[in-house]
Amino acid sequence: MAIDFAPGRWDKVKETYRLWWAGELQRPILDMVLDGRDPGRQQPKAPLLTQETCTDLSIPAADLIDRLDYELSKKVYLGDSFPMVNLDFFGPGVAAAFLGAQLDNSSGRVWFHPPSDTPIEDLHFTYDPENIWLRRIQEICAAAMDRWQGRVLVGMTDLGGTLDILSTFRPSDKLLFDLIDSPDEVKRLTWEIHDLWHRFYAGIDAVLQPKNPGSSDWCQIFSDQPFSIYQCDFSYMISPDMFREFVRDELEASSRRLPRSFYHLDGVGQLPHLDMILEMDHINGVQWIPGAGAPGLEHWPDIFRRIFSAGKKAQVWGDSEATLKIIREVGHGPGIHCRLPGGHVAEEQRCRKELAKFGFDEGGQ
Repeated sequence: MAIDFAPGRWDKVKETYRLWWAGELQRPILDMVLDGRDPGRQQPKAPLLTQETCTDLSIPAADLIDRLDYELSKKVYLGDSFPMVNLDFFGPGVAAAFLGAQLDNSSGRVWFHPPSDTPIEDLHFTYDPENIWLRRIQEICAAAMDRWQGRVLVGMTDLGGTLDILSTFRPSDKLLFDLIDSPDEVKRLTWEIHDLWHRFYAGIDAVLQPKNPGSSDWCQIFSDQPFSIYQCDFSYMISPDMFREFVRDELEASSRRLPRSFYHLDGVGQLPHLDMILEMDHINGVQWIPGAGAPGLEHWPDIFRRIFSAGKKAQVWGDSEATLKIIREVGHGPGIHCRLPGGHVAEEQRCRKELAKFGFDEGGQ
């Protein structure tokens, strides 16, 4: 049995997102995926590609894609959702591995370690087209394009944030001291990584296009133009003045290099930087994640009011009741991208009723 997504549904997804990006969709984007559909065939022998299995380079890329196809065939796509491979299997911030960091998945999750304890003034980053991890990801992308021919969207791998990548080579305590002791070296390396980040993005995207039906990444927001969600988790530990000096200019420059972008605002420690992010014309939206131990999303209506007042969009990850509460509190729904938890296909009717609460009409937009 094939993936449960007729070609005409892609046309509807693209039109719905066109309206949303243009500010003309009169409801939120609603992304909900169910699992448990009969795939209609036996499970392939190849293991599922995950952070735990990503280092086994003996498995042909085509076999990994066949197993992913099997998994996608088990899903039902409700609302505005679509079949997609979230290419985060090589860990968050994999650009560090492209630059020579050690990729370690011995714990079952990917972590990156510096290859040596190198003084910051001796660090230099260059592009290596033969890097084993860059080549492997490009192989997988090429196999995906050959297999699916535009029926499944393959998202950009999680390249990571510029200072987050640098912190792999200068683990956080060292990089914090570097901001004070060696600010010019931090800025030099920031811009080296900036240029290489966009070279990695372009090189992988060249494999995906033109067959890929659109652009996305781990946040799973669809765009018909190149898109990324930028981040700087390291900024949780620095002041607004340091954010202005070491993050703002590079982030703004990155946002100008792609047609569309969001910012991943992760944790209450990043809230002091929000106004600077909202001032950036080319950042289209913010994904607000309160973080572990903080109150849930529905308890932050003022943050969403600030985002919408700046003319930005927002992405919300949460259950339908919490998301509806946000919309009611803020009085605004059309600018929100909602990633809602799904469930088993046996719950399909209940899930469709939840989507209807947001104004979703299966017969229209």
